[in-house]
Amino acid sequence: MSALPDLSIPEAASALRQRQISSVELTEACLARIDARDPTYRSFVHVAAEQALAAARAADAALAHGEDLGPLHGIPIGIKDLFDTADMPTTYGSDVFSGHRPQADATVVARLRAGGAIILGKLETYEFAMVGPVFDRSTPPAANPWKPDRFTGGSSSGSAAAVAGGLLRTALGSDTGGSVRSPAAYCGVVGFKPTYSALPLDGIFPLSPSFDHVGFLSASVTEALLTFDAISGRAKKLAGNPLPDLTGIRVGYARNWFAVDPQTHPAMLPALDAAASLFSLLGARVEELPLPDVSRFEAAGAVIIHAEAYAGHKALMAQHGERYSRKVFQNILSGLLLDEADLETARQAAVRLTGQVDAHFQSGHDVILTANTLTPALPFSHFQTDTAVWTPMRTLAFNVTGHPVFALPAGFHEGLPLGLQLVGPRNGEARLGAIAQAYEAATDFAAIKPPLP
Repeated sequence: MSALPDLSIPEAASALRQRQISSVELTEACLARIDARDPTYRSFVHVAAEQALAAARAADAALAHGEDLGPLHGIPIGIKDLFDTADMPTTYGSDVFSGHRPQADATVVARLRAGGAIILGKLETYEFAMVGPVFDRSTPPAANPWKPDRFTGGSSSGSAAAVAGGLLRTALGSDTGGSVRSPAAYCGVVGFKPTYSALPLDGIFPLSPSFDHVGFLSASVTEALLTFDAISGRAKKLAGNPLPDLTGIRVGYARNWFAVDPQTHPAMLPALDAAASLFSLLGARVEELPLPDVSRFEAAGAVIIHAEAYAGHKALMAQHGERYSRKVFQNILSGLLLDEADLETARQAAVRLTGQVDAHFQSGHDVILTANTLTPALPFSHFQTDTAVWTPMRTLAFNVTGHPVFALPAGFHEGLPLGLQLVGPRNGEARLGAIAQAYEAATDFAAIKPPLP
């Protein structure tokens, strides 16, 4: 039974429906693994063992009576502590909300429950999904399962650590500037950011409403798609339609975004070039695609995030500013320097840049391949300064444009994962997912696991 958490969601779902295992057994095995490993990973801020086992018993009873609630029926899942949960604490990663219990679940959490998913607890997040890791909060930052002295990326830090560490197979996260995709890269798991507005944001603490997305950290592309299917409400499902090969697929390789950047780690360019070559070997037509200068996306995105974050926090900071971590307070306060003219200029730039990316899909490209983070995970010591440290990434651009993205493992360097991004046209999650599955199936990165703590 100790190996049950290693079953993929399709494997576990099949075993549940054939009565080979029970949801209670699967949940107990996940809880035991949390007890054994999470003192090292620090991914959970609250473990809801009693509620999870009660939900598992209900899931088993429903299956016994022929009631199948969906792809996550009886499957354990974790929830980033930015999402409201009525039956357990929700602190949004901040001491400001210590002990807070919302009156209702976030809409996506309610849909998970209705679909029979088993919520194991709440997962660590950067404070208000802003910056981190920080060390002046009551809870420590999550640690990277590959090397616990390294950070996980953020802000969906606990979600990535829990999946990478084998505590569960899938978790909810949120992504405003890369908060699903950077932890996926640093922790060697799959990250999935659907198209902007594809999933409801009700009951999720906002950072920048123009860019906030619900997303997923999962052990595989299929499991990310199944999690999306469980909460999307769409009749047409994304999972279960892999491509037999990539013959005829056009891949635009945005190599100009990182190849000559001095911040790019020496291991990244060979890994990304190897991924492009693999797509070619799988039958795709790969061609370099010079996207607009990434600094334009980042400049527009930074203005919008900081302006909207300050507007959202202004009143709360006036009342409880002393309870914010220092770096988060300083970062949010920078939005005070922006005015409506700055925000409007940034929004107009975002519209132009989005149109330029759309044009590449309209001209026949199926996906865009580019870097995700530009380095492997950095040590915690890198962040023990008085000011926020920004790590080099290429994620914010696709919050600006709202396109769906899969973050996929791309190899390793000295025992640390490397990652890439695969971007599709808006509302093109089904085809993007199928292409991502084909790439994943041709690699063995997912089979490599971090050392046990």
